[in-house]
Amino acid sequence: MLFPPSATSDARRLVAARALRGFADGLVSVLLASHLAAMGLSAAQVGAVVTATLLGSAALTLAVGLGGQRLPERSVLLAASLLMFATGLAFAGVSAFPLLLLVAFVGTLNPSGGDVSVFLPTEQSLLAANVDAADRTSLLARYNVAGTLLAALGALATGAPVLVAPEDAAQPRTFLLYGAVAIGIGALYLGLRSGRSVRATDAGRGRLVEARSAVLRLTALFSLDSFGGGFVVDSLLALWLFRRFDLSLETVGAVFFGARLLSAFSQLVSARLAARIGLVRTMVYTHLPSNLFLIAAAFMPTASSAIGMLLARMALSQMDVPARQSYVIAVTPPAERAAAVSVTNVPRSLASALPPIAAGALLEASDFGWPLVIGGALKITYDLLLLAQFRRVVPKEEC
Repeated sequence: MLFPPSATSDARRLVAARALRGFADGLVSVLLASHLAAMGLSAAQVGAVVTATLLGSAALTLAVGLGGQRLPERSVLLAASLLMFATGLAFAGVSAFPLLLLVAFVGTLNPSGGDVSVFLPTEQSLLAANVDAADRTSLLARYNVAGTLLAALGALATGAPVLVAPEDAAQPRTFLLYGAVAIGIGALYLGLRSGRSVRATDAGRGRLVEARSAVLRLTALFSLDSFGGGFVVDSLLALWLFRRFDLSLETVGAVFFGARLLSAFSQLVSARLAARIGLVRTMVYTHLPSNLFLIAAAFMPTASSAIGMLLARMALSQMDVPARQSYVIAVTPPAERAAAVSVTNVPRSLASALPPIAAGALLEASDFGWPLVIGGALKITYDLLLLAQFRRVVPKEEC
């Protein structure tokens, strides 16, 4: 993968770590629903476990945002890698539902197609300090592409015979692999040269001052988007495909492999599109049609037509991610960026945590794709509000 010319060696390490984490997340996000269902959990209980993972991610991200400002970011990332390792070991050995909820909450498991983990704000603040402003969106696009491509391979690997046969031994083995990947991620973090992204002044350490109003408004809008996305996290989409069309784990894994490939390559276009029409318009004009495809998938009568709509959705749905990340950094002074990234991500994680319970209950009651309809409608509302409120808030590099 070609990097922007101003990207440092630390930036390359962070992208590599994101790729490894993407593989591990892709592996378990598709497998999780099948694993929990095979253990006898209901759809509502699966939704509760997914909710616990998202609530835990929000709590960890908040802790880093409030207390991690005084620590070197490398130390924060190494601690997160250790927790990821422990999460894999725990999920491989735990079977009782209450214990599963506890491990899901305190661990790093990511049931989503995107990165909602504690790693995200810390890595992004470092990335912004290791590339020129003109190359920031391009670097963030590559950061997300690396994670999405490897997540696609992880999703495909769930259908590999070496992992799924025999099934009763394969699923714990997969969670052990998840933990093992954390070791490689930790090794990459050990090689980071920079201790902090930006050293804030003592008076303003970890606080939002200049960008407070913009960041809080963005946070509210991103939370609405994530609330809608909580109805359609990958684990629940996989569960819907299992229940609605009786698809096999191998087939669903292949579907998510294709979806993430489309998502990954589309993000490479994001930086070029943003350079032409701006970051906000890039977010809205790609995200809005993707949500129309999501709603349409719920009404498709056959597996092939529903999968077609989901693939069309994924070809567009993640193009807004590097633009969104870059926009938050662009409208924030350097000393406030770590705080801004944390503040915008914590409520997003919290907002996405509650819908899986409702989505699981809806899927328990009916195999119609009500979660897809509700999630798509909420995300369309976000798109329209974002365009209305921020189309005139232009970053300096776009002026």
